[in-house]
Amino acid sequence: MLPKNLKQYLDKRIENNSLRQLSDQSYPIDFYSNDYLGYARSKAISAILNRLDEEELRPQHGSTGSRLISGNHPVFKQVEDKAKKVFNADSALFYNSGYDANTGLLSAVIKPKDLVFYDELCHASIRDGLQMCRAKGYKFRHCNYADLEQQIIRQRERLGVDNIYVVTESVFSMDGDVTAIEELISLKTKYNLNLIIDEAHAVGVCGKEFKGLTTDYSKEIFARIITCGKSLGSHGAFVLGSGELKLYLVNFSRAFIYSTGASPQHIKAVLAALIHFEHEQASKHKLQQVIQQFREKVENLGLTHQFLNSHTAIQSYMISDNLKAKALAKDLNSKGIGIKAILHPTVPEGKERLRICLHSFNTEQDIDFLLKQLKMTSPI
Repeated sequence: MLPKNLKQYLDKRIENNSLRQLSDQSYPIDFYSNDYLGYARSKAISAILNRLDEEELRPQHGSTGSRLISGNHPVFKQVEDKAKKVFNADSALFYNSGYDANTGLLSAVIKPKDLVFYDELCHASIRDGLQMCRAKGYKFRHCNYADLEQQIIRQRERLGVDNIYVVTESVFSMDGDVTAIEELISLKTKYNLNLIIDEAHAVGVCGKEFKGLTTDYSKEIFARIITCGKSLGSHGAFVLGSGELKLYLVNFSRAFIYSTGASPQHIKAVLAALIHFEHEQASKHKLQQVIQQFREKVENLGLTHQFLNSHTAIQSYMISDNLKAKALAKDLNSKGIGIKAILHPTVPEGKERLRICLHSFNTEQDIDFLLKQLKMTSPI
């Protein structure tokens, strides 16, 4: 039996129409996965993976232990070298998930006497990592760098702390809007900040050669998080930074030290995706066309007022009610459209929505069908 207090938490979720449940259902039309470039189903990446399998000198499908004991298979060096080359970094350290990367990094490097500021819409993995580090954290208004600067000045003078971190995302996972990296760099220079930027939803979508928004500023940023489960179509994440940062994390990041390493087969899949990503451009340009086409059709149908302003792969159709959002998602699912309602408490109350993920493989017919359904249910 579940303890009474835990049962009360579940009952509250049911009462608020916010209960989460697993589903293995798939849909003919994908507007819900993070596979922005279609890499998870890429035949070209499968061919590279097959070649890597054939070339492997020490065949092994299981991990056997943490990387500090027996699990540091030679393919880890290959994939980390490739990641630092592709994303213009001095070093790369692989973690088993983006969640592990954020919690493992933040809990290790930020100390209780440090100051840390974070965007109010940062991902849960960032918030959890900040809780684990036990430093005093201050959230600043979303993408409001004047507010950030005022807080830095006020708290630095009040507490007399010099070691200051700012943590944010380059593309926000729910709203799809973009951080002004140059403004953060300016503040970094002015106040000697340590910047930590999560590039999960920017890689493959934004920036020079679609490598994210921070590649040209790698020397100015203390740490960057590159996840493999979005545009790279795989799983895991890299923390990019200096060679000293990597050595520090290997010694002090508990999420790295005490986790069984990913299997060599898993890492080869990441390596295959990076090899393909380094030179492949067609799907990236196609995704940009899909995003532009989607926004134009939203405007032509008079639906702009229902959507947040985003020019990334993440588009949010606002509904502002858990029950209504769930009902609309269920109706669209019944018509073969894979789409998910994002509910409170994942987003603030009143900001419930359908989160629409665009992909390089979405057709004009897919977009027209989805927007036609939304137009029929639009309140205006």
